[in-house]
Amino acid sequence: MTSEKFGTYSHLLDRTSRRIKQFATQRFKEANIDITVEQWHILKHLAIDNHKNQSDLAELTGKDNPTLTRIIDLLCKKKLTLRTQHPTDRRSFLVTLTAQGQQTVKQLTPLVATIRMKAWENLSENDYNDLKRILDTIYQTLQI
Repeated sequence: MTSEKFGTYSHLLDRTSRRIKQFATQRFKEANIDITVEQWHILKHLAIDNHKNQSDLAELTGKDNPTLTRIIDLLCKKKLTLRTQHPTDRRSFLVTLTAQGQQTVKQLTPLVATIRMKAWENLSENDYNDLKRILDTIYQTLQI
């Protein structure tokens, strides 16, 4: 394969990722939801495993620390998360969902599931498995 073909694949991945984000953003706006897709991503990870330190959360979500700090600041301002001092590491903070944050995740989960299903509605289970296998292979190949 030529590098031009690889460039096309990278473009397709980027384009698709942007479209998914745009679609979700539009659905959030239509539902009068005052959070971004990036904020949702953080909330969902905290709903799965609450009380994460910022470094672990950055790694889990693929966000750099300054970006994650800005997102958490906004989520704290909206009273969806709480940042507290780590009990054993004064240089570290723990991020937790508030009761309002937990309610927001519960409220948004069906909408996010609908958005995800829309993206997959014209694909088969085999398509999904092939795409997952390919993306996992690319991800593993590019380990830093």
